[in-house]
Amino acid sequence: MNKRGLATKKFIKEKAYQLFAAKGFKEVTMTDVCEVTELSRGGLYCHYENTNKIFKEIIDDLMNYQDEEFSSKIKEGLSATKILDDVLERYKNEMIDSDASLSIAIYEYYSSREIASEENALYNQYIFSSDMWKKLIEYGINKEEFNKVDIESIFDLIVFSYQGVRMYSKLMPIDEKTPKRIIQEIRKLLVREE
Repeated sequence: MNKRGLATKKFIKEKAYQLFAAKGFKEVTMTDVCEVTELSRGGLYCHYENTNKIFKEIIDDLMNYQDEEFSSKIKEGLSATKILDDVLERYKNEMIDSDASLSIAIYEYYSSREIASEENALYNQYIFSSDMWKKLIEYGINKEEFNKVDIESIFDLIVFSYQGVRMYSKLMPIDEKTPKRIIQEIRKLLVREE
């Protein structure tokens, strides 16, 4: 695909992301995407055949970004604590920003009949995320920046508290102190006292 086509797909995904965050997955139609992108139906269908394909690419892009966020910084030899702090700061900001949360859309997407029939799609995403966090935590332990911890337990604490707050933030007001407290406790469990 040429540069212009890639730029158009990126634009479509950016606009569709906002729709999915606001309306969930099930409520977004291709007509909605046409309206926010100001593309004709033909122009949109030239790039995507349905909202499933758009959402799948959004999820794939998020996973690639997260992988890059961890892997490239580890390869550069950056401080594990710095990497952790950057990720936790992003998580904190995302937990506060309920308008940008895809949590409900992700739940709807993975629970739809079509996607649910794909073997363990959501579980595969969970494993992918677990592997990234495991690499970071092992890296931090090996660099003697992190405490020796039960990595799986720490990951579960991180992912389920993060996703829980993201989900609840769509349903009720979340005080900014809640994400801050969660992030501080995760950091205390991981980072060695200096």
